[in-house]
Amino acid sequence: MLTGDVPTFFGELTFLQRLSLGTNLLTNEPSLGLSFLTSLTNCRSLRQLVIGSNRLHGVLPNSVGNLSASLELLDVTGCLINGMIPREIGNLSNLVTLGLGDNDLIGSIPETIGKLQKIQQLQVYDTEIQGLIPENICKLTNLGELNLMNTKLYGSIPGCLGNLTSLRTLQLGSNALTSHMPSTLGSLKDILVLNLSSNFLIGPLPQEIGSMKSIVHLQLSGNQLSGYIPTSIGELQNLVNLSLSRNRLQGPIPESFADMLSLESLDLSQNNLSGTIPKSLEKLLHLGYLNVSFNELSGEIPYGGTFNNFTARSFIGNEELCGAPQFHVKACKGNKRTGFNKTKIFLVYVLPSITLIIIAAAIAIWLLRRRASNTHLLVQENSLLYPFNKRISYYEIQQATNNFSEDNLIGRGSIGLVYKGIFYNGMVTAVKVFNLQLQAAFKSFEAECEAMRNIRHRNLVKLH
Repeated sequence: MLTGDVPTFFGELTFLQRLSLGTNLLTNEPSLGLSFLTSLTNCRSLRQLVIGSNRLHGVLPNSVGNLSASLELLDVTGCLINGMIPREIGNLSNLVTLGLGDNDLIGSIPETIGKLQKIQQLQVYDTEIQGLIPENICKLTNLGELNLMNTKLYGSIPGCLGNLTSLRTLQLGSNALTSHMPSTLGSLKDILVLNLSSNFLIGPLPQEIGSMKSIVHLQLSGNQLSGYIPTSIGELQNLVNLSLSRNRLQGPIPESFADMLSLESLDLSQNNLSGTIPKSLEKLLHLGYLNVSFNELSGEIPYGGTFNNFTARSFIGNEELCGAPQFHVKACKGNKRTGFNKTKIFLVYVLPSITLIIIAAAIAIWLLRRRASNTHLLVQENSLLYPFNKRISYYEIQQATNNFSEDNLIGRGSIGLVYKGIFYNGMVTAVKVFNLQLQAAFKSFEAECEAMRNIRHRNLVKLH
């Protein structure tokens, strides 16, 4: 919370190596501008200079290029600095980090920036900088982060950026960049974050996009990209966040999306995509956000995996989609439900449930025999569940299962849970609870009842 002007006497500390004044309320005398920076040219051992996040005003003086040749860190982020980036900044040949972002800088990025051969982090985001991205940036072979977000840059993305194999973060979003997305960016095999959103990029996504094996966040929304989504995108198995929304992409959603097993957020909204939503996307168990709204998709919305957690917002604006009522789409006709036939009903729902019931019944028999000597429960040899000839209330079931306690859980199926219940008279039973939030629960219940009605087994009660 320091206030007042930045004094010029720091320049008298000739052995000063680090000066950190960041995140205060410091100002400067308007008539003097940033003259205290000129005084720091006397500190020939200065290695780190941080004045970011203050209320300084004025223009970066040309004398900034005369700061110590040992300077590695220069951070003037968020200081209300205006004017142009001085060409002399290229004299700071040992700079590793240069933070100029969140200021009122104008003009273009000087070509001399290419002289900063050791720089690893270059930030000029949230400024009024305009013009082309200088090709000289491609000479910065140690560059790990380049952040030029939200400026007024235009023109094409230099293809030579693909030669900067040290890049881990490339942020060029919210500019006026045109032309295609360079296929050479596929050479950035170790890049983690690529943001080209909110520009005017055109043409198809390059097949080489699948070569960025390490990428975690890929933001390409808000452009004019067209054509089909390349199947090679499925090779990005470390990808967590993918946004291709607000483009002109067409064709189907590639089945290869199901191979991106780390995916947590997928936004394909406001494109011209057609065809069905691949059922294989059910394999994306970490997918917490999905948006395919306002496309031309058709067919049934998948119902497995994390799709049960999505709402109508994920699918709105696709008139030909059908599926569960929760998605506010029309019901699918007849038995045309994708991949769902009688055989699958039996294999996926009935058979596992029957198996669970038989196991539960076997456990009940074993427990009953153990308790037979200490209880007055009448068990007939051919009627294991004789006491169920009377009606059992929900309250009794709740008491018997200890309020459906986890300690009483003995089985878990695809559409429900099985609990052990011990009634007041000592009778031990298996109680199955269907998950009614799943659309398949009703069909499964009916199918199970139908199957069990025709099954004869000494451990199963006969159903009428």
